[in-house]
Amino acid sequence: MNKKLKPAECTTILVGKKASLDGSTMIARSEDGGSEIIPESFVVVNPEQQPESYQAVISGQKIDSVDLLANPLRYSSVPDTSGKHGTWAAAGINDATVAMTATETITTNARIQALDPLLEEGGLGEEDFVTLTLPYISSAREGVKRLGYLLEKYGTYEMNGSAFADQDEVWYIESIGGHHWAARRIPDDAYVVAPNRLNIDEFHFDDPDNYMCSADLLNLIEKYHLNPDTDGYNLRHIFGSATVKDAHYNNPRAWFVHKYFDDEWQGNPGDQEQPFITYAKKKISVEDIKFLEGSHYQETEFDPYSTTNTAAQKKLFRPIGINRNFETHILQIRNDVADGLAGVQWLGYGTNTYNVFVPFYTNVTTTPASFMTSPSLDLSQIFWLNKVVAQIADTNPRLYGALHQAYEEKTTAALRRIEWQTDAEVADLVGQDLQAKLAQANQAMADLTMTKTQALLEEMLKAGHTKMTLKYDLLD
Repeated sequence: MNKKLKPAECTTILVGKKASLDGSTMIARSEDGGSEIIPESFVVVNPEQQPESYQAVISGQKIDSVDLLANPLRYSSVPDTSGKHGTWAAAGINDATVAMTATETITTNARIQALDPLLEEGGLGEEDFVTLTLPYISSAREGVKRLGYLLEKYGTYEMNGSAFADQDEVWYIESIGGHHWAARRIPDDAYVVAPNRLNIDEFHFDDPDNYMCSADLLNLIEKYHLNPDTDGYNLRHIFGSATVKDAHYNNPRAWFVHKYFDDEWQGNPGDQEQPFITYAKKKISVEDIKFLEGSHYQETEFDPYSTTNTAAQKKLFRPIGINRNFETHILQIRNDVADGLAGVQWLGYGTNTYNVFVPFYTNVTTTPASFMTSPSLDLSQIFWLNKVVAQIADTNPRLYGALHQAYEEKTTAALRRIEWQTDAEVADLVGQDLQAKLAQANQAMADLTMTKTQALLEEMLKAGHTKMTLKYDLLD
C-alpha cells in the first residue's frame, strides 16, 4: 500500500511533578507539519461519540471489536480539521485525568529494520493512537501497556514516541521496528526533551517499575548481537541513529533546551550523546515550556532573526519554533486542586513564537467555537488569526517583536487570572454543575484570547503602515 503520510516532525518536553513549579506533571509537544497548512480543532469526544468500529484511513487497518472496549471515557483532543489523513487526535486528557500526546516522529537504524521491518501493509500510526488508547486507560502506566499491546498486535508503519501522564507519573514510549516497543518512567525530579530521533538511552530490563518493553525485546538484542556497548543497554545505541541530519535537525533543539535550564551545560549543538533524562537548576513552569516551544536559538549565533550572524549560520540548525507549528499543547495534571480541576490543556495554534497558550479545563463536554477550526480561512477562528499574525510578524521581527511580547505577557496574565478565580469559585462544585462552570471559564478565556489577538493585529497594522516599500511620503 502506498501510504500518503502527513508530515509530522515535533518537539516533546516532559516534566516530572517534583521538577515543576507547582507540583504538577506536564507533557508537551508541538505538532508540526509540512509545507501544507494543516488546520487543527479543539474538541471533546464524549463516550457516545467514540467509534464502535474503527478502520485506519492511511493503512486501512481494521481494529478487532474486542479492542474497542465498552464504556469508553470522555477525552479532549486536537484533531485535523480536514480528516483526509484520518483523525490525528494528537493529544488530550480523559475523564480519569490521564493525559496522552502522540506522537513524536523518531528514527531507527538498518539493523532493526532488517529484523522487524516497518509494515508495508496495514498497521497503526500517529493517525490512530490517541483515539484507540486515551478513552480506555485510567493511569499513565496503563496507557503504556495498552499502546504497547496495540503495537505488538497490529504493528506500525512508522517510528514514533508517545507520552502519558497522571497526577503521579510521566511515561515515554517509543516504537521499535514494526512490532516492538520500549518505555521509561520519567523520574519525578527530572525533565526530558525529545526531538525527532530515538530518544531513550539507558535501559534496565530488570526494573519493571521504571522500564517496560515488548516481551521479547531483550532476547532480540542478544540473539542478533545488536548491542554495540560492552556494558549495559543503551537503546539509542542499539536501535537509533546518529546521522548528520540528527546533528543538524534534532540534537541542536535538545541542546538549546538544556542550555536554557542550565547555563553551564557543556557540549555543542550537534552532540549525539545528549542524555534522555536531565535535571534542571530551577523548577519548570508552563511559561518556560511555552518559551522553549517557540524558541529559535535566541542569544546564539544560530538565531535566524539575528542581524550579526551569517546567512549560513541562520540556516544551520532547525529551531523548535517554526512556521510548521500548527498546534502545540502542554497537558498539565495538577496536584494542588480538587480532582475535577486537575486536568488543564494549555493550547496554542500556529507558530509558537507568535501565539499564546490558553489553559483550557478538560473536565467539560464541549469547547469554544473559536477554537473549532474550519478548513478554509476564517478570521473569527483563532487558528487562522494566529497564522496571519505570525506571517506578518515574521517579515519584521524587530518591529513586531515588542508588540508580541507585550501581548503574550498581558494575555497570559489575564488567562491565569481567570483560571485562578475559577479554581477558587468552583472548589465545592461537582458533576454537571462543575462542568458548566468550567465550560463558562473556557469560553471566557477563548473570548479574551480572540479579543487580545485582534487588538495585536490592529497594532501590527498600524506599526507596519509606514514601513511598506510601496509608499511615497510627499503629500499634496
